[in-house]
Amino acid sequence: MEPIQIAVIGAGKLGGYHANLAAKLPEFDLVAIADPWESSRNALASKTGAEPVANIAEVFDRIEAAVVATPTATHYAVVDRLLAAGKHVLVEKPITPTADAAARLVQTADKAGVTLQVGHVERFSPALVAAGDSLKNPRFIRSERTSGYTFRSTDIGAVLDLMIHDIDLVLSLAESEVVDVWATGLSVLGGHEDMVNARLTFANGCVADLTASRVSYELRRTMQVITDRGFTAVDFATGKATTVAPTDAVLRGEFNGDALSAERKAELFAGKMFEEVLVKAEHAAPAVNAIELELLDFARAIQTGTSPRVNGAAGRDAVAIAERVLRAIASQPGIAHQYRHAA
Repeated sequence: MEPIQIAVIGAGKLGGYHANLAAKLPEFDLVAIADPWESSRNALASKTGAEPVANIAEVFDRIEAAVVATPTATHYAVVDRLLAAGKHVLVEKPITPTADAAARLVQTADKAGVTLQVGHVERFSPALVAAGDSLKNPRFIRSERTSGYTFRSTDIGAVLDLMIHDIDLVLSLAESEVVDVWATGLSVLGGHEDMVNARLTFANGCVADLTASRVSYELRRTMQVITDRGFTAVDFATGKATTVAPTDAVLRGEFNGDALSAERKAELFAGKMFEEVLVKAEHAAPAVNAIELELLDFARAIQTGTSPRVNGAAGRDAVAIAERVLRAIASQPGIAHQYRHAA
């Protein structure tokens, strides 16, 4: 099968990741790096062997697909132009700043018959692979995504920059309509919210508590999931998962702690509880490059005409919930907050 002629639009950090990987993958032929900043595009092009161009229009007739890694505020205009011209697109998250704009892109992609994929890269995390079926049918989800201030993605706040990852993940896990959103947040360094806590309640009874901060002294990318069958802790940074699974006797309601001898209680308290009653296990998947897997999924979707793992509709739905979170923050009295977004 012939390699897909592809360009990367945006020569920043994420664009660099995509370009360096696409240049090495046999599924792609990296044609160009497009960026208005000459020094940025030239530097990345020299590393990858691609042609540096100031505007993607210079190579429009030579590409089949593009990765869009530009500032969020520019996503709609760039992606819409590509889709309308029949180009397949992988756009970094969030797909657009608003759900209305995202919906228009989904319609354009459907009309053109091309692939529209959104870069919610955590869906390709080895930590999710390690967790396996233990995440199915969640009753409660808690996520924490915190980092220091990177001075990137300053055109959006912590909801669209960080929390959007976990919104997408919980939507994919809960598989139910969000019926209620509560949120609060603070703008610390100005312009947009930097710290956010949100609670999503789903029609099927699942509840998700999400925390995001880009002004934290701790780097955390974790999620805990409780189901009727046990507990799972996922660490996206390490790619590992920990499960705690009750024995069949516990699930049948046959465990009676009050009937145990003092000796047996002491034994369980000392550590046997998580070996014999609530069985704890550590799981690790092979180390992988999640962005590489994302690109390979993009290639598969293009070549087979099937949906990517995270299609435009999924990206649209995540932004729709993000907007509800932002509105909930804005409704909180006394919260220092500035809610901005562009169409």
